Amino acid sequence: MARILAYTSPARGHVYPVTPILDELRRRGHEIVLRTLGSEVEMLRERGLDAGPIAAAVEAIEMNDWRAKNPRDALARSVMTFAGRAKHDAPDLAHAITEVRPDAVLVDINCWGAMAAAQKWGGPWAAFCPYPLPLESRDAPPFGPGLTPARGPAGRLRDRLIRPQVIGTLEKKMLPPFNAVRHDVGVPALDSASEIFLQAPLLIYMTAEPFEYPRRDWPQSIAMVGPCEWEPPAELPAWVGELNRPVVLVTTSSEFQDDGKLAQTAMDALAGEPLDVIVTLPAGDPGAYDVPANARVERFIPHGPVLDRAVCAVTHGGMGATQKALARGVPVCAVPFGRDQLEVARRVAVSGAGTRLPARRLSAGRLRAKVRKAIEMREGAAKVKAAFRAAGGAPAAADALEVGLLGDRTHANSAPGRATA
Repeated sequence: MARILAYTSPARGHVYPVTPILDELRRRGHEIVLRTLGSEVEMLRERGLDAGPIAAAVEAIEMNDWRAKNPRDALARSVMTFAGRAKHDAPDLAHAITEVRPDAVLVDINCWGAMAAAQKWGGPWAAFCPYPLPLESRDAPPFGPGLTPARGPAGRLRDRLIRPQVIGTLEKKMLPPFNAVRHDVGVPALDSASEIFLQAPLLIYMTAEPFEYPRRDWPQSIAMVGPCEWEPPAELPAWVGELNRPVVLVTTSSEFQDDGKLAQTAMDALAGEPLDVIVTLPAGDPGAYDVPANARVERFIPHGPVLDRAVCAVTHGGMGATQKALARGVPVCAVPFGRDQLEVARRVAVSGAGTRLPARRLSAGRLRAKVRKAIEMREGAAKVKAAFRAAGGAPAAADALEVGLLGDRTHANSAPGRATA
């Protein structure tokens, strides 16, 4: 059995998806050491993981892209956040490797410095990614704006014209600071932004086709395992069991991005509908809203039991919340505010598993119409659910790690879910 060191960024949307993978590896007899968000350490220790906090200096650098005036400014702010954290997470992981002496390392894709430190270490290592990968492909539109996949000559021409602008922006904003981090650690510079996401010998990608666009040119290092769903244990409020009408779950980002407008607009839109509306605000203030009679607002309650009763989930387009609903066959109305959410929302629509409404067009009337339409799209959501289940989830991720990093086929239930090129 192996000792595996896992390292995450200070974001619950990255800590929670990797947790069931670590649980599965521990179940198989591996020793798991985790460095993660300080607020989650005690809970994860109670699960039997040897958990400790990442460096305080990493957590001190907060994401502020929600203050951006436009998408380019938002990208620049995100890059500054990751690059700033990298100056601290590189030596933090290096110290942990020296202390723990692991057989393999698993690193969050957003930890730029830690990835470089893992490469510098030279032992077996992998990365994990819980959001859409911004990789170039002849079968997918340029990443970022949330474009529909090209159809026919006009669509391919659109991609050819737009791709240099989109990729040029990524190269200009991301590559220099990323390479500066790598220079400080002592590993070679990269030639393109796409290479940022392909440095690990193995990348655990937490989604699956057809929710992710099918491609003929997936790199062989990528193992698509579907969503790895997990949420902290918590008691479900008694009032949830007393609801007797169809439920709509509304949720906002777990990392603050000033998307509270979605919660109020959703309650206004659905106030007169024969539905019960449950709103969760993990990074917001539940007391700051005008709540109609058919709605309840909480900072957090377990989404799983609510989704088991839901006819629709209204999300901010976050990958975690969106895929959690689709994994249960619940259609989604996605209202993206920024980050990767434009891409997630477009995938919801393209897969036929729900609807999308850009945040700039958000109004009660438009949202009501989109929710009504999404509720009718259970068939598309069921197809995505089936694809996610077939991808294998946490057991498939553990298989990929055992085979790809440890060369251990004794526990692998199936081959890693790498897409073929």
